[in-house]
Amino acid sequence: MYLAKRFVLLAAFSFLLFTGTGCGKKIEVEETAPLERPAQIFVEKVDGIDDDFILGVDVSSALAEEKSGVVYYNEDGTRQDIMKTLAESGVTTVRIRVWNDPFDADGNSYGGGGNDLETAKELGIRATKYGLNVIIDFHYSDFWADPSKQMAPKAWQGMDINDKTDALYKFTKDSMNELLNEGINIIMVQLGNETNGKLSGERQWNFIAKLMNAGAKAVRETAKKHKTSIMTAVHFANPENPEQYIKYADYLKQYSVDYDVFMSSYYPYWHGTLENLTSILTKISTDYGKKVMVGETSYAYTYEDGDNSGNSVSAESVCDFRYPVTVQGQATSVRDTAAAVTACGEAGIGVVYWEPAWIPVPGSSYEERSVLWEKYGSGWASSYAGSYDPNDAGKYYGGSSWDNQAMFDVTGHPLASLSVFRYLKEGASTDLRLDAINKPVVTVRLKDPVTLPETVQAIFNDGSTMEVPVTWDTSAIDLSNISFQGVATYLIPGTAESNGSAMQTVCQLDIVEKNYIENPGFELSDLSMWNITNVDNKTTELFVTEKVSDAASGTCSLHFYSTNSVEFIVKQTVSDLTAGTYNYSMTIHGGDASTQEIVIYAIADGKTYEMPTSISSWREFKTPKIEGITTTDGTITIGIRVRCSSGAWGNLDDFLLAPVEE
Repeated sequence: MYLAKRFVLLAAFSFLLFTGTGCGKKIEVEETAPLERPAQIFVEKVDGIDDDFILGVDVSSALAEEKSGVVYYNEDGTRQDIMKTLAESGVTTVRIRVWNDPFDADGNSYGGGGNDLETAKELGIRATKYGLNVIIDFHYSDFWADPSKQMAPKAWQGMDINDKTDALYKFTKDSMNELLNEGINIIMVQLGNETNGKLSGERQWNFIAKLMNAGAKAVRETAKKHKTSIMTAVHFANPENPEQYIKYADYLKQYSVDYDVFMSSYYPYWHGTLENLTSILTKISTDYGKKVMVGETSYAYTYEDGDNSGNSVSAESVCDFRYPVTVQGQATSVRDTAAAVTACGEAGIGVVYWEPAWIPVPGSSYEERSVLWEKYGSGWASSYAGSYDPNDAGKYYGGSSWDNQAMFDVTGHPLASLSVFRYLKEGASTDLRLDAINKPVVTVRLKDPVTLPETVQAIFNDGSTMEVPVTWDTSAIDLSNISFQGVATYLIPGTAESNGSAMQTVCQLDIVEKNYIENPGFELSDLSMWNITNVDNKTTELFVTEKVSDAASGTCSLHFYSTNSVEFIVKQTVSDLTAGTYNYSMTIHGGDASTQEIVIYAIADGKTYEMPTSISSWREFKTPKIEGITTTDGTITIGIRVRCSSGAWGNLDDFLLAPVEE
């Protein structure tokens, strides 16, 4: 196996061992073991999980947090080095990002933890002291690198690919030598972060591969020099698009990139099902002979924002909250992600939780905390980052966007969910209690009667569910008249009860227009009412996808993408309508169309009505509408014609054919 077990069971005391690399310093290691105490969460045992399975967390922001005054505690409420607390919770590995030069010309931090090499050293030394392994995540950028941006470091901008390759090789080798000289127990190095077709300013795969191989060469050489074994990893996001993952793997093979681990991000809000994750990672491991793992995952334990700076995920977010937003839901999400990777067989080697320690810095207001974010770089970005990244960080700098997804509460005390790592192999149980209520959504057409549910689905901390009675507070609205007031959404508070326990909830009441389209949002698996024509089979992807963030409403939409030109028609014929006048609309979003011709249309009584529309970017929804469609025979055909250049993509949703009321 690649990794050695990091835990030694202790009888009554801890003792010191010595570890370190062949040529560097030796770090005194205080061996720690997962704590043995009654569980506060339910954890279903993960069958087949290996003793060497990486149970990791990314703690890159921890040092900047501590400099800002954040204090971390252990499970007993005692102030303690966070690395020791992580080890006691069953964590075996920490991941640390490295930026080249995350400072402006005056030495001010860009924020995001200020993760330069010196920060990585300090975090790595502390992690090694408590027996934790280390993954180094080179972004090869001066600030955040992700699928949307892969900016070259300031010092490399303007270089041709050969000079940039040399610079990347030297930076990697020098950095690795410094880290290993400190005795840090590095087991893996990432050759970039979420490199979805881009790396350090390069977009051509032959250049991306050249840079990756330069990084891999530097890692191999320094590992050999220090007489240690270090895996190299490539890292991508969006496993919900398995075809893209296969393309990435093909490019890596085509250009002979030297790597050991194919690493994926997996955030359940955005990245599809766990079944799909297991499927695509298994295919990568089988077809390309690589280890696979999840390098980033997380889940919210609350909707609350701890620092008044806004969170990446909130109650208003358009994403798939497939688990309760509770401490138990967070733990279950981690457990299920680990199980999905374990299901890949021996090739599945681990899971890393992203930034469980990124909690609010001290302060009673945004203004007080802002001083600390700016001084110590403990927010996601400081105003100084604008000189490097003016279009994003320069506009939206601020505090932690992750505090509601941390595994420590806002006071620095570990949540019960942090202990999930020590329970994965054996499982755990606790007292049964009510954990959350599924929010009911009631949809009512204009002028139809409104009836609220008498029961709601209660979710317990063991994952079981039960219908329980609920009382709705309708004092603020008139249910008998509300559907006559027009299209609107209302949130009606209620109280659910189970075995003497009460929990507050809400019912979402949507008043919508009458609609004569069948399966208007593709939520039903039966698509027989739709006529979907892929003209000359040009469009390489044309199918219904279940992804909340791509849908205008609900969970499903009709997705399209093509490496060729895009051309398809979607239509439906509606019969047995009352003679009269109707309006037709639908919703579309998408992008990357250098040329496009998109038209919605309706045909009634031999007359064709048309309205052009367009796609511009993700979730910039367009809702074209044709008004005044008249039918005497009760039949209307509605549809959309889409023609775009290669590379265009998008989603269609919420088709609506509504009568014009007198």
